[in-house]
Amino acid sequence: MLEIRRLSTTQPDFREQLDRLTAWESGAEHRVEQAVAEILEQVRSRGDAALLEYSRRFDRLEVASVAELEVPAEALRAAFEELPGEQRVALEEAARRVRAYHARQKSESWEYQEADGTVLGQQVTALDRVGIYVPGGKAAYPSSVLMNAIPAKVAGVPELIMMVPAPDGELNPMVLAAAHLAGVDRVFRLGGAQAVAALAYGSETVPAVDKITGPGNAYVAEAKRQVFGRVGIDMVAGPSEILVVCDGQTDPDWIAMDLFSQAEHDQDAKAWLVCPDPYYLDQVQASMERLLPQMERSEIIRESLNRHGALICVRDLAEAEEVANRIAPEHLELSIAEPEKFAQRVRHAGAIFLGRYTPEALGDYCAGPNHVLPTSATARFASPLGVYDFQKRTSIIHCSPAGGAALGRVADVLARGEGLEAHARSARLRVEAEERS
Repeated sequence: MLEIRRLSTTQPDFREQLDRLTAWESGAEHRVEQAVAEILEQVRSRGDAALLEYSRRFDRLEVASVAELEVPAEALRAAFEELPGEQRVALEEAARRVRAYHARQKSESWEYQEADGTVLGQQVTALDRVGIYVPGGKAAYPSSVLMNAIPAKVAGVPELIMMVPAPDGELNPMVLAAAHLAGVDRVFRLGGAQAVAALAYGSETVPAVDKITGPGNAYVAEAKRQVFGRVGIDMVAGPSEILVVCDGQTDPDWIAMDLFSQAEHDQDAKAWLVCPDPYYLDQVQASMERLLPQMERSEIIRESLNRHGALICVRDLAEAEEVANRIAPEHLELSIAEPEKFAQRVRHAGAIFLGRYTPEALGDYCAGPNHVLPTSATARFASPLGVYDFQKRTSIIHCSPAGGAALGRVADVLARGEGLEAHARSARLRVEAEERS
């Protein structure tokens, strides 16, 4: 039985109910924190020996060395070449679109010269080495390979290390093919917090990286949180979520399936529908009841919707805008007559899908924009993964003698105001040198 909750903005406690429904589930359980901390310390101190131990315990892999856990480049190429034609064409088209979109994001270095000859600018460089984590337990995600690896390569990252769990040694051929297509340099059959630890600290075999990106389970997310500072990370992502705003004119079967598309990720995923027509909400619920038994992951979808889903009735689409901005969803689908106008008033969303013919699922695979998006209302301050996440910006300051003197007079005054004499005198020396010349 599907027991998805109903909410209405006319309820006096609507905001409180909405906030509870969409609350940020901050931090991991204490047992997860402790387990992850222990794994990180073991890998940091024991290197390859710890990685082999955890691979035996969690993935049932009996190998003599971590080198045996690396997937040869030839195997990646072979996986790509042996893909069935339809899968290969689809993967190539998705990669092409993702690469074309992200190529527009690449930043370039710039500088300008002031009248006195002083040059100011910004130098943009790619990160030296990046690690990407690709889930491989409950399901395989070649799309995650493309979305993490292609922006890194567009940015110019010279070395890309991929970690993918391989329980009992099994790897999905499409994941390996995607790694080949996206230009991943090295792939290791390592998963869980130990894979994150290997990327953060390095081992005798696995090189340490500068940044770690990619989704994972609670242990992977907690490991990324704990190693942040030692390395950069993309984000600590929460469960996947979708908010569909509909005016009641879309086929209810379509909307039901759009909600299912996120609910099927896992039991913690969140799917919400907002509509001003209560009778349409009834229609969508009826569609869900009818279609759910047909789904292979029906039990996951059912639990997700019963625990976290909602059908929300609003007075009008203007009120739907308020709800959308309050939720700040990862995915916002606007299945309405004039989505462009609505989208212009959206301040907080990871990605917006406009119109009845733009289901969120297209964004997961092949539209082009990145599917690594801020969750749990972090779209208020965070952005999708992009090329900019794999580039650094360094400020450039080159003073002419006249410029050094002009800035030195300003810095002298400000430094003395802060009580930092050495700063003031350092600046003043350039002033005096210019005055003597």
